[in-house]
Amino acid sequence: MKRSEFADLVAEQPLLADGGTGTTLVARGVRPDACFDALNVAARDLVREVHESFVEAGAQVIETNTFGANRYKLAAHDFAFRVHEINVAGVARAREAGARYVAGSVGPLGVRLAPYGRVPKDEAQEAFAEQIRGLVDGGADLLILETHSDVAELEQAVLAARAVTDLPVVASLTFTRDDRTLLGESPEAAAARLAGLEVDMLGVNCSEGPEQVLRLIRVMKPHAGGIPLVAQPNAGGPQRLGGRIMFSATPEYFGEYATAFVAAGVRLVGGCCGTQPPHIRAMAGALAAPARPLDIEVEEHSDEPAELRAPAQPTGLAQSLASAKVTIAVEMEPPRGFSAARLVAGADTLRAAGADVINVSDMPTARMRMSAWAACHLVQQEAGIETVLHFPTRGRNLLRVQGDLLAAYALGIRNIFAVMGDSTSIGDFPEATDLSDVTPSGLIALVKGSLNAGLDRAGSSIGDPTSFVVACALNVTASDLEREARVLKRKIDAGADYAITQAIFDAERLDHFRALYEERHGPLELPILGGVLPIASRRHAEFLHNEVPGIDIPDAIRKRVGKAADERAEGLAVAVDLCEELRARVAGLYLIPPFRRYDHAAELIELVRS
Repeated sequence: MKRSEFADLVAEQPLLADGGTGTTLVARGVRPDACFDALNVAARDLVREVHESFVEAGAQVIETNTFGANRYKLAAHDFAFRVHEINVAGVARAREAGARYVAGSVGPLGVRLAPYGRVPKDEAQEAFAEQIRGLVDGGADLLILETHSDVAELEQAVLAARAVTDLPVVASLTFTRDDRTLLGESPEAAAARLAGLEVDMLGVNCSEGPEQVLRLIRVMKPHAGGIPLVAQPNAGGPQRLGGRIMFSATPEYFGEYATAFVAAGVRLVGGCCGTQPPHIRAMAGALAAPARPLDIEVEEHSDEPAELRAPAQPTGLAQSLASAKVTIAVEMEPPRGFSAARLVAGADTLRAAGADVINVSDMPTARMRMSAWAACHLVQQEAGIETVLHFPTRGRNLLRVQGDLLAAYALGIRNIFAVMGDSTSIGDFPEATDLSDVTPSGLIALVKGSLNAGLDRAGSSIGDPTSFVVACALNVTASDLEREARVLKRKIDAGADYAITQAIFDAERLDHFRALYEERHGPLELPILGGVLPIASRRHAEFLHNEVPGIDIPDAIRKRVGKAADERAEGLAVAVDLCEELRARVAGLYLIPPFRRYDHAAELIELVRS
């Protein structure tokens, strides 16, 4: 179908789409964890019969059973190599069912895009294009890019579609109960962004149910630039009953909303999760004999920012890094229980010895500990020394990341160390989930580009801006220094204020990394805190060298400590020598006391300061 034909078609009359293909497949016995898309090939008759049931109910537009038929989602079922086959088959099954118009369904990729995730935009666009080529080759009449919660990802899908075909493109988002996308975008802003793309229709699907979707459509319409609208709601909010996900909205309820959607400007209406042929039949009946549409009040949306306070002064750490003084930071671990008395006492000892800041690690080696932000708050309140919050992205989704950062800031924590974090597989609870929505460079970009500008990830105001100072990690002894340099460049471009290295036992390794970086990427002007880990004994040195990734202790140092009468004292002397070698090369020192011996770190600080 040509785009002009589609425009004329929907201008003449609203079209009725089908409902939840996945819901109907499950109702007919398919396991919820099955690869629905592969059924286009493995269970052709079943998929065709589901489509036929919607055609018989009155649906004019049948969406292909290809919502998850992209390389990433199919890879979870070992079908990544069958993207084209499955999408072509999806169109065939809908066509066999007698669909008047076949819409190729394209859902989210199931991965997070850079800079917040690991998938580059060009790679995401190619993944979308790969799927869309299959739908186009199969003979789809139009494309529906649906259930997207990230407008940036949906933009890549639209670009991919336009690079592959001139078919009509419908772009549809899903929203949470607070009328925002999962990434925090408002319906007004989302509609405006989509209206700037080459789409033929935009709107909402999935979400919480007909009432919310109608409200969202009314809010989006003034920002849609005259582009026709689509509405395909869920059958109400999902509920878990007896181990199954159920939806409560009745077909009669859906029928009542059909005419309300059309009155609000919708030109393609249908259903999503929880809707089956009876829902679509009720909508078809309502559209055939329209009654007076429902009059539903729409809540006013306001994004007016609150009155802002004066910008915060630079943190003590930021001022120290900007001065000629050698900054000294010390890493501390939170307690295993809820009492922080020993932690606070240790921080007080380190402050008295001359430490500038305390870095509080978060679940080191994935061992259960008090949350680092609570430990930071207690140290600052009771020991009177500034802290740096280690902030791992692992195990946090994008909403949790932003909420936790704002909570930390509200407690007076203004320095953070953006890290990936240790895998839960090595810790106390290996069965714990280990996923993340954001990479460390993405976290830095989020903090410096959004929160510090008074915005959330979606560009909506949070009121007063934060003023976080953000550190990034650096390993100058990495096995692949070329990659390490590229990653550091990405972190610098994202806005990192300074870097913290892993433990260094040969200062010339830092020189070598700097030379390589500057040869590839230009001057390295980022302040660096060089990591120094005092060796407690010969066995400790051998363990670090042989069993801890990223740590390389020269043979001469290991022998020096091993030959000493007092191995701990010699290890401390080695640390003092390393501090002296690093002082001319870095902005400061990052001390890592072994076995939580903060008294030894205090002794080292006093020796360095003297």
